[in-house]
Amino acid sequence: MENLMAKLREAADYINKKTNGLKIYTGLVLGSGLGDLAEEIENKVIIPYKDIPNFPVSTVQGHAGRLVIGKLEGKNVLCMQGRFHFYEGWAMDQVVFPIQVMRILGIERLIVTNAAGCINKEWKPGDLMLITDHIKITTAQNPLRGHNEDELGLRFFDMSRAYDPDLADVARKIAKEQGLDLKEGVYMFFAGPSYETPAEIRAARILGADACGMSTVPEVIAAAHCGLKTLGISCMTNMAAGILDQPLNHIEVVETGLMVKKKFSALIKGVLKEF
Repeated sequence: MENLMAKLREAADYINKKTNGLKIYTGLVLGSGLGDLAEEIENKVIIPYKDIPNFPVSTVQGHAGRLVIGKLEGKNVLCMQGRFHFYEGWAMDQVVFPIQVMRILGIERLIVTNAAGCINKEWKPGDLMLITDHIKITTAQNPLRGHNEDELGLRFFDMSRAYDPDLADVARKIAKEQGLDLKEGVYMFFAGPSYETPAEIRAARILGADACGMSTVPEVIAAAHCGLKTLGISCMTNMAAGILDQPLNHIEVVETGLMVKKKFSALIKGVLKEF
């Protein structure tokens, strides 16, 4: 984490210059197959990740790999159209680097989304889940391992409200108004890139997980560390391993994300409008 603050400021300064210092209070992270929402942003400034100093570069199918900054529902937003994953070979501190840049830019709220495997047998692919909590017990390191930057947050910090209750209430309100059956549950992090085994999914269910995936949790840990209020939404793109007698593949994940993009986009835009 040496020189982390200098690297964060260099990236933030580059973004500020591209947007003429636009004041932004909401960040969006869009998962696999969910990136089309960024196309609805007005007066957009598009910045490829490869152009931003110290930024990683997204390599996964369904992740455009760029920032899209502008207005959505009348609110200034910074949208990550694609994210970074531990399994791509990035260190955990690199995975969460964009979240920390958001903090330097003055962003206060984070909406983080993902494509998830559905563990809850009463749900189905295409359902949306409000993340109420998460589980991380893999050997993948914590993104804040090592030197703590006090300017970002405390060395030891609370995770009991990592998913902000007030933002969750906003999502519940909008879902009800839209007639959307928004599920609620616990998301479990697996490091990937292999999908989970049926035995791992059985263990996850015993531990209380309703969905699982290979993202989001590191970002939420970093967001909690630096004081961002976070709302998490998962799209159930497939039933997790062992629930159905069929193999899993990433194409299915992206295709299901595309099928539900209309209701997903409506929910996120409704939440933004309510802010």
